[in-house]
Amino acid sequence: MGEHGIQQSMSRKGNCLDNAVMENFFGLLKSELLYLQEFDPIEHFKAELIAYLDYYNNRRIKAKLKGLSPALHRKQALYAA
Repeated sequence: MGEHGIQQSMSRKGNCLDNAVMENFFGLLKSELLYLQEFDPIEHFKAELIAYLDYYNNRRIKAKLKGLSPALHRKQALYAA
């Protein structure tokens, strides 16, 4: 992993909540993108992943965020602070 500039992240022993947000995101990514189609070549996957990330952050409406997308919710929170 060091040759690629990647550092492994480990949470403290017995603290599974550290990874809950990312586990949820990757679960959604797999069920909403990865398992729905086959990707060949890898460039197709990369393009679909970029489109999914744009959707996830900018166009996905969440009731928990008062009907806003995550990006708009963060923007409002910054203006309120």
